[in-house]
Amino acid sequence: MGEIRVRVRLTNAVDEALARRGQLKPEQVRWSELDALVDTGTVRSVVPPQVAQDLGLQLRGQRVAEYADGRKEPVGVTEPLVIECLHRDTLEEALVLGDEVLIGQTVLEKLDLLADCANGRLVPNPAHPNQPVSKVK
Repeated sequence: MGEIRVRVRLTNAVDEALARRGQLKPEQVRWSELDALVDTGTVRSVVPPQVAQDLGLQLRGQRVAEYADGRKEPVGVTEPLVIECLHRDTLEEALVLGDEVLIGQTVLEKLDLLADCANGRLVPNPAHPNQPVSKVK
């Protein structure tokens, strides 16, 4: 089974909100388009420190990250950012660590996207191909 990489747009959600309110010029909204690794073994999404800095994301606290080898350590968690992927978007906080953007399970669930491991791609849920659908009870 190979890696799944996808192009994403990350936007500082605070900047975006200020621009919507007319308190920031639209061209001042910080964003970046880059390749991300889809990691179905990761619950939360991850951004490297440099990406968080480039987007102007402030840390709002810490969370404990558990690595695949069992190590645990506290890491920073960002204020909200907008993650856009395959014409779908959602708000998310991200853990700050590592050297690449990881898209975790929470974003996949919120965007209603599925990992097609056999073909190495990310796809919209076939039951909802035109827009994400959130399950509620």
